[in-house]
Formats: sequence, C-alpha cells, structure tokens
Amino acid sequence: MFDKMKLWKSQNSSSDLRERVEKMKELQIPEHVAIIMDGNGRWAKKRALPRIAGHHEGMKVVRKITKFANEIGVKTLTLYAFSTENWKRPKMEVDFLMKLPEEFLGTFLPELVEGNVQVRMIGYMDHLPSHTRNAVARAMEETKNNTGLVLNFALNYGSRAEILEAVKHVLKDCKSGIMNENDLNEEKFSSYLMTKGLQDPDLLIRTSGEIRLSNFMLWQLAYTEFWFTDVLWPDFDEEQMLEAIEVFQNRQRRFGGVQ
Repeated sequence: MFDKMKLWKSQNSSSDLRERVEKMKELQIPEHVAIIMDGNGRWAKKRALPRIAGHHEGMKVVRKITKFANEIGVKTLTLYAFSTENWKRPKMEVDFLMKLPEEFLGTFLPELVEGNVQVRMIGYMDHLPSHTRNAVARAMEETKNNTGLVLNFALNYGSRAEILEAVKHVLKDCKSGIMNENDLNEEKFSSYLMTKGLQDPDLLIRTSGEIRLSNFMLWQLAYTEFWFTDVLWPDFDEEQMLEAIEVFQNRQRRFGGVQ
C-alpha cells in the first residue's frame, strides 16, 4: 500500500512538473543561465560523509540540470565548477575535484554528443593537471560542431583576474596601434573577456543559502537577475530550476530604464 502511494505521488509530481514546463515555455526562457553550485561539503557533513562524497553527488546533478536546460531551450549554461581561490582547500579535496571533470566527461560525453551539447570552458587551463586538461580538451573537440546547448564550465576561473588580464590586453593593443583607446567601449572590452561570443547571463542561480558572487563573472552579471535558494547543490533538481525560471519570468528587466 505504501509503495503504491509513493508511486501515485511520484506520477502526480511528474505530471505537475510537465504542466509547469509547458506553461513556462509560453514565456521568455532565459537564454543564458549561470549557476554557482554551492553546498556539496555541507550536504556530505549533514550525512557524516567525507566532503568528496558531496562533490561526487553534485556531479550527478550537473548531468540532470544540463539535460533539463537543454530540453527547455536554454542556449547557454555556465557552471562555476572551481574557482582560482579553491586551490586553498585541502590537497585531497582539490585532487578529487580535479578528477571530477575527467569522470564526468568520460562517462557522459556520448550523451552530450547525442544531445547536441557543445562543451566550453572559461578559466586558466594551463594551471590544471594534465589529466583534467586532456578530458576538457577532448570534450570540447568532440562537441565543437554541436549547435544545441552550450555547456560552459568555469574551471580555475576568477573574475578579477579575468578583468585584469583583459585590461592588460587592451593596453597592449592600444600601444601597438591595433586599437585606438577612444574606440574602447563596453562591447569591445567584453570581447577581451573569456566569455567572448557568449551573451551575458540572464539569470544567476546560487544554491546553499549563500548570498554573494564569490568572484564570479563580475562584469558579465551587471544586469543579470539573481535567484538564491537554501537548497544544497546535491539536492537541487529540475523543480528548483523551474522555480528559478518562473521567478525570472515574473520580473521586469529595465536595464536602467523606466517602463
């Protein structure tokens, strides 16, 4: 009897989710969603598990949310996977995190190819271990001609370093005569950032109850809508993603103007 009740609840929940998805598709879908995936360690601690168990569980959620984003028509999904500050964590945890892209992409790459997903990365690849670089490079190469969702991993990424590097490149191009400083504007400066060619995020999601940007896409998030949730990343699912988009669809985006 109990199993039948669980099955009935599950079927009704799935039906409700499908109905909400169909209603959502009638309105504007955010083209670029960025997510700060936070709370893996706390998820593990609550269960008396090592932190790496939370990171491994979080990897499964990446697969689930990528599939969902692709299905509903999101064009770009940027996931903050590892920051330039995360190197300060214990070596065992960092070593495990550096193995996750290899495991994730090694396991799910055929699925990404079949789903027409294109893998990209922003961040400093040269500083990553060779096995991590190779896994990411292979995924990018094998999906480069795909035309569906862009799955953009922010890996060894820090926004302040990105902006400083862009400023240095602008100064160098001005000195060499490639660019006139009077021609510099926001659009041209954006072309010096790692996200060149990508639209700025429409929606930023951060899990685990933290309300800060943590050095993530500081330039690109200037007019992005923010949505924060107390849900820890390993517990995040399609329903929370849907809720975030529904909130986004009910907001008025003025971009500094008046409506």
